[in-house]
Amino acid sequence: MGGWNLIHFIGFILLSVLLLSETCLASVRNFGKISPGFRGAQMNWIDNDGLFLLSNQSDFAFGFVTTPQDVTLFLLCVVHMDGRNRVWTANRGSPVSNSDKFVFDDKGSVSLQKGGSVVWSIDTGGKSVSAMELQDSGNLVLLGDDNGVVWQSFSHPTDTLLWNQEFQEGMKLQSEPSSNNVTYILEIKSGDLILSAGFQTPQPYWSMGKESRRTINKDSGAVTSASISANSWKFYDSSKVLLWQFIFSSNVDANATWIAVLGNDGFISFSNLQNGDSNGPSTTKIPGDSCSTPEPCDAYFECFSNNKCQCPSGLSSHANCKSGIVTSCSKGSTTLTSAGDGLYYFALGFVSPSSRTDMEGCKSSCLGNCSCVALFYQNSTRSCYMFDRIGSFQDSDKDFVAYVKVLSDGGSGGSGSKKHFPYIAIIAVSTVVVICGLLFAGYRYYQRKRDAPPSPEDASEEDNFLENLTGMPIRFSYRDLQTATNNFSKKLGQGGFGSVYEGVLPDGTRLAVKKLEGIGQGKKEFRAEVSIIGSIHHLHLVRLRGFCAEGSYRLLAYEYMANGSLDKWIFRKKDEEFLLDWETRFNIAVGTAKGLAYLHEDCDSKIIHCDIKPENVLLDDNYHAKVSDFGLAKLMTREQSHVFTTMRGTRGYLAPEWITNYAISEKSDVYSYGMLLLEIIGGRKNYDPSETSGKSHFPSYAFKMLEEGKLKDIFDPKVNIDDVDERVSTAVMVALWCIQEDMTLRPAMTKVVQMLEGICSVPQPPTSSTMGSRLHLSFFKSMSEGGTSSGPSDCNSGALSAVRLSGPR
Repeated sequence: MGGWNLIHFIGFILLSVLLLSETCLASVRNFGKISPGFRGAQMNWIDNDGLFLLSNQSDFAFGFVTTPQDVTLFLLCVVHMDGRNRVWTANRGSPVSNSDKFVFDDKGSVSLQKGGSVVWSIDTGGKSVSAMELQDSGNLVLLGDDNGVVWQSFSHPTDTLLWNQEFQEGMKLQSEPSSNNVTYILEIKSGDLILSAGFQTPQPYWSMGKESRRTINKDSGAVTSASISANSWKFYDSSKVLLWQFIFSSNVDANATWIAVLGNDGFISFSNLQNGDSNGPSTTKIPGDSCSTPEPCDAYFECFSNNKCQCPSGLSSHANCKSGIVTSCSKGSTTLTSAGDGLYYFALGFVSPSSRTDMEGCKSSCLGNCSCVALFYQNSTRSCYMFDRIGSFQDSDKDFVAYVKVLSDGGSGGSGSKKHFPYIAIIAVSTVVVICGLLFAGYRYYQRKRDAPPSPEDASEEDNFLENLTGMPIRFSYRDLQTATNNFSKKLGQGGFGSVYEGVLPDGTRLAVKKLEGIGQGKKEFRAEVSIIGSIHHLHLVRLRGFCAEGSYRLLAYEYMANGSLDKWIFRKKDEEFLLDWETRFNIAVGTAKGLAYLHEDCDSKIIHCDIKPENVLLDDNYHAKVSDFGLAKLMTREQSHVFTTMRGTRGYLAPEWITNYAISEKSDVYSYGMLLLEIIGGRKNYDPSETSGKSHFPSYAFKMLEEGKLKDIFDPKVNIDDVDERVSTAVMVALWCIQEDMTLRPAMTKVVQMLEGICSVPQPPTSSTMGSRLHLSFFKSMSEGGTSSGPSDCNSGALSAVRLSGPR
């Protein structure tokens, strides 16, 4: 057993050493070469500044270097170790993060990957690769199986040339972009070394062939290659014959290691990479004149030898010395204006004329070519030069005439306000656009916020709430109800929290679909109606068939009541309209009373409707009455007080305690029912200003007829009544009992049902007080003068709301 423990311990030690060595491998620098199968990211060599391959003499290193603009982004570079100068870059313009990998895979392919995509790779031409080597010269090389060079960085320079690096025809040195997004290019072309501005049409601005500082000048051949040696730049033909020499430093130290860098200002500068007091950058630059680069000043400005920039006289009247043309071929009417005298342009000494013609022909050619933004004309040679982009001008005494294309409506002269008007207009329009954009974004945000589905927690809470209810109706999807209602096309009426639409299910069942509106109260009403109405089944209460709770949608699907609401049957507008007979009216009154009695007495929680009126009594095919909209009522336990804060009702049916600010109870529903019963009996509204003053307030008139023993005068004169039918007087007296000002005198709804059905006798009701009659009469008059009397109001508010709370139609 002891032997096995020793073996396990030794194995653990060996495994730990192996793992630790593997972990540390990533941070170990490699010297000279790396082999296929090598890969890693900057974070693997973070303790070595991201550099993973050094030359044998440690002068140069290859690896990840931070960008000047962002220390969290990296370039894959060859750097000189003394000054950390970048001399070659793989992924210019495509920096990577510290987790992106350099890959030298088993097949010899080399790439830099960013987020799974390749941002840089080496084309080996299908040749096999055995190693990557960083030479002491700074040259990064891929070696083949025979140690021959498959690829080398010296053949693909970026913006730097190293000493002894051969720069050949076909290669390019390209600068980083300038602040105006201009790059500069150095190349051997047509037997000369040429510097150009990388415009859409490149514009040369310097060549070694025209450089006066050359010390060796043989014109017998064409330059095909160049290299830096000691303190000079040497140029050779294809036979390696030295044609030109350009000395850039007086330091003749043979060990000096010079580089040439093409900067984003368009100049080539020379620096010595070796340390030492006598070493450093050379003062010699190419070009030698500070005004000879494309943009020493802003475009269209004139550059002077003392680094002074000035707007030419011909453009001084233009705002900011600009032509007004943003890009070539810009829309708008253009014209040519003289830029001024004594102007020269850097490219004129290196490009061929566009044509040879007279001045007018040159101007016509420029105006006819939308790409032309400026022209130079030389009278002595009749040469016309046209350019599609302009940099800075130079001061010169050469015989060139310069014209610049400008917008004709933004030209010279005119008042200052006219010159600045476009800018003022642009600022004003931009401000309006920004404000409109912000308003639109805010509106869209509000819409998305409003229409967004509930959070998973909220949805889950509501779903659990609904699923735990007993006897729940059918749960429809929004699309189901949208299809059933034909996209909510047939509107039956307007409910308190939304509109009601007729719908038909696939099995032919007709529905009244109530589309709730207003997320705040609508959701509260939805929960109340689904939880209460869904569990209530009574012959005289509208039944809830189903519901929808999907996203922000809240819909209720009721049984369809073919004959609509009671108001359109008892408040007839024309004599020839169908009239409900007394038998039907009495049955409607009894059915409504039974529905209310069930809500008050037989539900688990007492439900006060608080909005009894003809509009909320619906009739089926056989004119059987069913009470609707009781889902909007306030729920009460039998032990709770009578006070409500969110109850609503309809003016004309509200009990006196509402007006006098007393507590609301189920007796308030009794009062409203009494008013409804009077309207069923009389076939008229409670207050009718078209009647005589004695009859306008129907309840007062009914009490008066009771005192005078003329109960039949209360009835609808169009309805035939049997003189021996005791239900006539019973209904009138029950109605007058229900509308007593003193709520304690009003009977309960179960008592009302018993009295109407003749189970118990109906005593003579007391007459309403004079104060109560006057109070109600003045209230009705104010409503008649101010508008309709059927608008609802908050039961505990002194203000009269204009919101209706009727149920489904």
